[in-house]
Amino acid sequence: MQDTGGPGWRITMDTSGPMLIALYIRDAAGLDGIGHPALCHVAPKIRPSDHAHLIAEVGGSSALRTEWEAWWEQLLKAHPDMSPELGPPGFRAFSNSPALRRVLQAHFGAALSWARERRSEYVALEAQREAGGSVQVLTDMVDDRLLEVGRAANPFDLTIIELPLAEQRAWYLEPDKIFMSRDLLSDQDLFRSYVQPVVDLLA
Repeated sequence: MQDTGGPGWRITMDTSGPMLIALYIRDAAGLDGIGHPALCHVAPKIRPSDHAHLIAEVGGSSALRTEWEAWWEQLLKAHPDMSPELGPPGFRAFSNSPALRRVLQAHFGAALSWARERRSEYVALEAQREAGGSVQVLTDMVDDRLLEVGRAANPFDLTIIELPLAEQRAWYLEPDKIFMSRDLLSDQDLFRSYVQPVVDLLA
């Protein structure tokens, strides 16, 4: 986790293990264009498989979509904590989501391994950024805004959740979260084009 701040403001950058697992499950089940915000596919790409037989008796793909979106909403509210608890093999916290529960049971081992690999890559990326000083851009953006408006910062907390997403971009979720491809910070001009307007709004 990278934490940057000044008087009255704080910007946190981190990834999320539970969200990595949720996105793996979404892509493995071929659930396109769902969730708020509707994030693009993860990278490396997960090959989707047909779950029609697995979930036919428990509402089919429409139930799976609804249940996954409810899970995603819970993860957003609980972030950075994990809620609901992922408790294999029974996944009791998902007893009201039978289609999602079946897909979790089918893919959890692979999803966990994939999420752990991405988490390890992120830790290495953080160390590289720390050495190179690339997160200084966050302070620079706030300073630029305060110079422009000629006052101290309005109090704000901004959470940037970095995920291995195929598109190099960011998605703003009001009032205080940004989802971002973990590669975005490597292009500081592009990073600023997404994040500076949010900082301007909050600061």
